[in-house]
Amino acid sequence: MKFNNLLTIAALAVSGMFITSCSRQVTRVNTDQTIDISGSWNNSDSRMVADDLTGKILTANWIGTYQDAHQGKRPTVIVGFVQNKSHEHIEAETFLKDVESSFVQTQKVRLVQGGKKREELRAEKEDQQTNASVSSMKKFGLESGADYILQGSINSIVDAHKRQKVVYYQVNLELTDIQTNEVVWIGEKKIAKYVKN
Repeated sequence: MKFNNLLTIAALAVSGMFITSCSRQVTRVNTDQTIDISGSWNNSDSRMVADDLTGKILTANWIGTYQDAHQGKRPTVIVGFVQNKSHEHIEAETFLKDVESSFVQTQKVRLVQGGKKREELRAEKEDQQTNASVSSMKKFGLESGADYILQGSINSIVDAHKRQKVVYYQVNLELTDIQTNEVVWIGEKKIAKYVKN
């Protein structure tokens, strides 16, 4: 009987050690810290792209050219579609939100909503036509029209052999004058990663 009890206790101890050794550990890290586990696109890449392209677009000549032609008025920009043509799922909204945030914070350009958010705003105005008081109802036809649209693409190239690979990302953004279709600014950010397994 004692032998069976000893065997049971030993089995429980071993299984307890196994469960403990397989447990997951989570550590909070600074969001500015670069941690690259898989070699895939990550938050550091998104941040680098946003910082680089924001710096370029807000210091380019197109803003001054517009202001010279419009008595110092700030240009109005709408952010359009950024197409992911890369080999992996990349959510472009993460770096585009950083770009939009810089537009608003620096006050160098005016930003208007586009896409689904604009549709939601228009649906709210539609609802107000029948459900809001006349004094608080927002009217149609008074939106600020955008002067420029920001669009782009994310591309990637993977060069792999055996247990090594180089992943090359290129993010391209273009700013186009909506009235004339003239491209007034083009920016790109390249990132290369060497991954060895």
